[in-house]
Amino acid sequence: MAPRYHIDLFWYEPDSCWIANVPDLRSCSAHGDTPEEALAELQIAMEGWLETARGCGIAIPEPQYRHTSLAA
Repeated sequence: MAPRYHIDLFWYEPDSCWIANVPDLRSCSAHGDTPEEALAELQIAMEGWLETARGCGIAIPEPQYRHTSLAA
């Protein structure tokens, strides 16, 4: 089973778009005109990130990020 990563999804006013990113995957983010579009684009970005990491022999990070209100 693939790791389940935390996803941040937010409106970014300076670019007037939705941003989705995965804090555990450095520089893995995407944007869209709607939250759904940003998430769909992020799925593509995550697949590419993980595929590239595997191809380069880079360790796949375990999910660690927790939103501060959920952190133990």
